[in-house]
Amino acid sequence: MTHRKSYAELRADVEKRFPKGQTAGGVSVDDIVQLKLQNSYDTHLDIARHMASVMREDMAAYDADPTLSTQSLGCWSGFHAQQMIKSVKRLRGTTKRAYVYLSGWMVAGLRNTWGHLPDQSMHEKTAVADLIREIYVSLRQADEVAMNDLFKELKTAGNDEARNAVIEKIDNFESHVVPIIADIDAGFGNEHATYLLAKELIQAGACCLQIENQVSDAKQCGHQDGKVTVPREDFIEKLRACRLAFEELGVDDGVIVARTDSLGAGLTQKVPVSQQPGDLAAEYIKWLKTEPITDQNPMQEGELALFQNGEFVKPQRLANGLFPFKEGSGRDRVIEDCIVNLTEGGADMVWIETDTPNVDEIAGMVNAVREVVPNAKLTYNNSPSFNWTLNLRKQVRDQWIEEGKIQAGDYPEGNELMKPEFDDTELGQEADARLQNFQHDISTRAGVFHNLITLPTFHLTAKSMDELSRGYFGEDKMLAYVKTVQREEIRRGISAVKHQHEVGSDLGDTFKEMVGGDRALKAGGEANTMNQFAAE
Repeated sequence: MTHRKSYAELRADVEKRFPKGQTAGGVSVDDIVQLKLQNSYDTHLDIARHMASVMREDMAAYDADPTLSTQSLGCWSGFHAQQMIKSVKRLRGTTKRAYVYLSGWMVAGLRNTWGHLPDQSMHEKTAVADLIREIYVSLRQADEVAMNDLFKELKTAGNDEARNAVIEKIDNFESHVVPIIADIDAGFGNEHATYLLAKELIQAGACCLQIENQVSDAKQCGHQDGKVTVPREDFIEKLRACRLAFEELGVDDGVIVARTDSLGAGLTQKVPVSQQPGDLAAEYIKWLKTEPITDQNPMQEGELALFQNGEFVKPQRLANGLFPFKEGSGRDRVIEDCIVNLTEGGADMVWIETDTPNVDEIAGMVNAVREVVPNAKLTYNNSPSFNWTLNLRKQVRDQWIEEGKIQAGDYPEGNELMKPEFDDTELGQEADARLQNFQHDISTRAGVFHNLITLPTFHLTAKSMDELSRGYFGEDKMLAYVKTVQREEIRRGISAVKHQHEVGSDLGDTFKEMVGGDRALKAGGEANTMNQFAAE
């Protein structure tokens, strides 16, 4: 909670204002104290400021101990985020080092008014800020519901010992509000458009912005082909735009994640102007795919020439005017991009999109960056675009063949390895063990501060609805709902099983009592069917 005052201190302050125990209008001190404590943040900008400090503390802890990495799941509604954080709190007893990821992919695919769209920045800019606000409304409501339950417990405490025990719970209550890493895509326009949108996201509560180095009007999902990057100077201007937005709004600890798609991006939109050897433009231009100018390959009308390494060459240009990079240059461009984004762009972390989830590949690139920026930290997308089972099984198979542990014919190549018959084999179990340890390994070996899954709630919703629908519209009928949903909610202690309470019916009853006393018409009486789910 943001309130630094304890229950006793806050109550003393309120009693000074209202020594008779209530306001002139009959509002009691008890109720004022409760509502002040339930209101965990005054504005969402306050959330951004506080959560930025939380992230900075976590980053410092990670620098001291790389096992202290952080995690998030991508959520496309406030309810998804709320249930994720409540689950984490039940599991760990704390929300520390758990964040929410806001995916531009899911905003485009699920949260815009134009229908389901691909991840190409075609959705409304306002949809991203709207989702941030919605998530924080839901997380704050989880605080309100939980705090209201504690105050109900306080009112029924039978003696001072019991009362003091509840007050201790109130004073030590940990908010469900956690940092959001918000995807601003490529900025939805030029550097000024980026700045304006960044301000909207920050005012909605975002303490961390993730921005990528693709061309904003040709943006593609990081796991699709056809990606086009911008020159480094252009991207630095957008990083500065984000920083200025944070500084203007007083979010001094705001965090910027600079994402480079260079590993899979083979094109650039323009050739920047180099002012002197070795500058940012020159280091970018050197990777362009060129061909020599000769008598057999002369300059043609409308073609461009570059002077490189003491001779003139022609950069290749596609029919659409885009310029291809040299084949196989992606890894080196990624490393250079990351270094520039950290040292000259002022980014706090980098994000590298990879083709496959390979710890050695990620570690190799990050360690090269760390030769220049020793404390470089990475946010890594544990992407659903990877076939994790197939990738890890292939990695194990290839390694074991190289080590002589197995022969090439012991396990099949390719998609055959996906078959369920390999689940319980030695290879299948080893691949699963590596999956379980994957995040630990890349955090300790490859500088990954934050592990996220971009689209898990998209896939979870699809899978869960399929599972329920197959049973409900099939042979199991009502048993399908009870067996796959409700029975599991009850046994796991998922509070949403009492859905009326989860969305604030008890909050409403409490407020009615605050203003109406005995006249309050409450929903939570004996006839409420939610009583069937009373705690054991």
